Amino acid sequence: MSRPRPVRAVRRGARRGRERLTGVLEQRYPTVAVTGMTGVGKTELVDHLTGRAGSSTTGEVGSAVMERRALRGRRMTGFRFRVVPGENAATRLSALDEVFHDEPVDGVLHVVADGLATGRRPAGISGPAPVDRDAQRAAELEDWTVTAHRVAAMAVRRSRPTWLIVVVTKADLFADRVDDVVRSYSPGSGTPFGDRLDELRALAGGAGLSVDVLPVCSHLDDESAVDPEQRDTYLAALERRMAQLSGHL
Repeated sequence: MSRPRPVRAVRRGARRGRERLTGVLEQRYPTVAVTGMTGVGKTELVDHLTGRAGSSTTGEVGSAVMERRALRGRRMTGFRFRVVPGENAATRLSALDEVFHDEPVDGVLHVVADGLATGRRPAGISGPAPVDRDAQRAAELEDWTVTAHRVAAMAVRRSRPTWLIVVVTKADLFADRVDDVVRSYSPGSGTPFGDRLDELRALAGGAGLSVDVLPVCSHLDDESAVDPEQRDTYLAALERRMAQLSGHL
């Protein structure tokens, strides 16, 4: 007749089981922070990556961070996206701290638009808002500077490498110079944004943070506004790179 297992041993076994399950889920569904200033297309991008264009968002009670999850393929792998709002400075800073400190992420999609972020008018005023492209580029750089500090602080304390993809949206609006624009957001480019990336990699350690820069189109919901083949090619390249970085391929 076997002896009953002590309660403490049962609890230890249950805890180890939960930890193993959590590890499997984290590997299959790595957490990805989606950052960037307002109007660059963060929400639209994630809606299309998750196949939920036009759907309502899933948020957390008491949190400014929007969350979505995408299932990918028959291997049941995907990503848990945490979208940081860009509108209100105080809310954005609080959300950045929540994402990068309270629950460190596995990867980051930082979205920029080469100064073409959609302008927002004050409440009650209709019509498109005028956009000063140079001012928007300056705002992008300021936004990234704030975000980069959080990314660096997280990367140095993570036990495994973290990846970053700078996603350049609205590529269809500068189709004849996509390569030049992508290069301007790349490490070693000598541009203000590139210099900030170089500083980030130095702080985080070269082996601890990989950096890619990839373009996507704007107007992802409007078939008439963009070449569908080019749009799908860009999105597929982004998804493929995320899968590679996360060990899904």
